[in-house]
Amino acid sequence: MVAKIGSKAPNLKISKWVQGLPTNIDKEKDNVVLVEVFQVNCPGCFLYGIPQAIDIYNKYRKEGVTVLGMATAFEDFDKNTLQNLELLLSKGEVIGETLKALGQHGQLVSENILPHKFPFPVGMDSLVKETGMINQERITDFIDANVPDFNSYDEHSKAEIIERIKQYLKSKEFSAETFEEYALRGTPSSILIDKKGILRDVTFGQNDLLEEKIQNLLNE
Repeated sequence: MVAKIGSKAPNLKISKWVQGLPTNIDKEKDNVVLVEVFQVNCPGCFLYGIPQAIDIYNKYRKEGVTVLGMATAFEDFDKNTLQNLELLLSKGEVIGETLKALGQHGQLVSENILPHKFPFPVGMDSLVKETGMINQERITDFIDANVPDFNSYDEHSKAEIIERIKQYLKSKEFSAETFEEYALRGTPSSILIDKKGILRDVTFGQNDLLEEKIQNLLNE
C-alpha cells in the first residue's frame, strides 16, 4: 500500500541506522517529524535538501521537531550504497556527482570532505534485490504512484509510457522499500508527519515552504 496524505504514516523501512540511536516514526509521537530523503550521489540533496534539514534541526529541535535523515537508492546503485553512506557520516567523504558539484561551488574543506556533519540520526533505506519479473500489477502500481494523470493520455501515448516503464523496471537492480511506499519521485524529498503520526506533506525537490509548513504543524 502506498502511504497517503491524511493517513497514518508508515514506519521507515531502515536496513541500518548508521548514525544516532535507532528510532522511527511511531517512537516520535507528540513531535512533528521531518524525514529528509537523499541519495549519496545526488548534488541537489547536498546543495539544497540537507542544508535546509540541518537548519530546521538547529532552529526547532527544542521546539518539538524531530529531524531524521534517510539515504535511499533508486538509481546509480554502485554509488548510492551503505558503504558510501558510512564514509559520508564517519569521515565526511562525498563521491561521484556530489563531489563534482560541491567542488564547483567551493563547498568542500579539502578535495572530498564536507565542511559540516549531520547533527541528526541517519539511516539507510531497505533495498530489496529485484527478481527481474515484470507483471501487469507492477506496471499498474508504478503508474498509480508516478503517472497520476495516465488515463488522460491517448492510447498511443499510454503504450509509449508503458514501454518506458517496462524498460525502467528491467534496469532496476533494487527496490528501495521506503522510497516506494511513500511514492517518492526522486531526491531530495521531504516527508512531514504531524504530532499524531499522520502524514501531512511529501515534497520533491527544493522546498521553499518547508519551514512555514513546520511552523503550522507546531501550532496545531
